[in-house]
Amino acid sequence: MKSIRILSLLAFVAIAAGLTAFIRSKASTSVNGDDKGFAVVELFTSEGCSSCPPADALVAKIENESGDKPVYILAYHVDYWDRLGWKDQFSSADFSKRQNEYARFLKLQSVYTPQIIINGKTELVGSEEGTLRKAISKSLKNGTGVKLELAVAGTDAKQANLKYTVEGADKKAVLQVAVVEKSAVSKVGAGENNGRTLSHVQIVRKLQEFTLTENIGTASISLPNGFDVKSWEIIGFLQSKANGTITGVAKATFVNDNSTATVK
Repeated sequence: MKSIRILSLLAFVAIAAGLTAFIRSKASTSVNGDDKGFAVVELFTSEGCSSCPPADALVAKIENESGDKPVYILAYHVDYWDRLGWKDQFSSADFSKRQNEYARFLKLQSVYTPQIIINGKTELVGSEEGTLRKAISKSLKNGTGVKLELAVAGTDAKQANLKYTVEGADKKAVLQVAVVEKSAVSKVGAGENNGRTLSHVQIVRKLQEFTLTENIGTASISLPNGFDVKSWEIIGFLQSKANGTITGVAKATFVNDNSTATVK
């Protein structure tokens, strides 16, 4: 009888351990694709542009309303406004370069702010709420059949280790990984927005590109100065190098345990 009790206890422990492992695995991945659409909303903005605060406010509104919908906001602060009186602390030449790449993909005559690109293929003025909402709604209805799973295995002060799994991606697709600061406030002291206090959401602080040599792989993500696990997240997406179209996306949210991150 005693041996039967011991065996029963061991079986219960094994089942419980297996369940815990399943829960942790499920919490560490995110999938988008198949019959489920998504919207990657890329805003090109600047603190030096007087037309940009309404667009910043609009994407913040969309972000707040999205809930569990697969809507992913990425705000890139371009640097070509910096020479006109105010240097945007979040600006980068890399983001201006990205915007110009979209101009080539979409055959646009020029770039401007505020500009929004959705899923790498739909372009609009960033402050046009009705147009933006219609474009997001349309994107959410159109799946791609591509899956992306992300998990952050560990972090330190300078980098995060990212694991990814891809299914159904085009051979010309690359993995783009954005390190995102969820929110920030700036007091502008010059330029077109002189004297204004500006609020920002989903600020891309670093964008890194990885070639997909295999469907399962790892990548080391450099983390910018000021990073902390509570206020930042990672958004990864699959993008065609041929035409800029985005076919899959996933978001990783850091957990403050110095070793893991869950994915939302």
